[in-house]
Amino acid sequence: MSVQRVAAVAGFACAGLLVVNAARRGGLLPETAFTHAIAPFAALTGLLAITGIYLLIRVRAGALGLVGYVLNSAGLAGAFAVEYTLHFVFPYLGGGTVSELLAGGTGRAFLVTSAVLLVGVVTFSVAAVRSGVMPVVGVVLYGVGMVPGSLRNVVPEPVYLGGLVMAAVGVAWMVTRLWNAEEEPMVALGSRGASPAG
Repeated sequence: MSVQRVAAVAGFACAGLLVVNAARRGGLLPETAFTHAIAPFAALTGLLAITGIYLLIRVRAGALGLVGYVLNSAGLAGAFAVEYTLHFVFPYLGGGTVSELLAGGTGRAFLVTSAVLLVGVVTFSVAAVRSGVMPVVGVVLYGVGMVPGSLRNVVPEPVYLGGLVMAAVGVAWMVTRLWNAEEEPMVALGSRGASPAG
């Protein structure tokens, strides 16, 4: 299987995990050891998917695409660390200890991670749309959905959960294009027209 299709599979897994996470937090799925154990992997599989998407669009995305990819990837890596901490570290600490950590350097690190992810998502989305390679609606859904998805402690819970579902749809849409690009790697979508290989 090619790198593009491995990244696409990771993207489909990311979309599924985002929906599961939203359903769990929204009370539609039970809080179990399993649903908590898989929660952090939405960010990790998302990182793999974004890498595959960037490899497809990098020629047309230019410097803006590179900057967006670096920031988006760093934000997703940080989000994985945050989710891991929330699900596998904080539950074993006392409430007072967790409050102290969040009031200090740990809380600031979480905030920086959110900011980097937010800027990275927006920058990468703009570059992806400008490249003409990715489906515009899918990119917009990802970008718009990840704005509240990056701000879990700032926006209301329903907005955050809705953002996760919207981002999931966007990711699935984009990696469908990534999967199909195996057969026609140079096809460009959007206002710039098509540019088939050969």
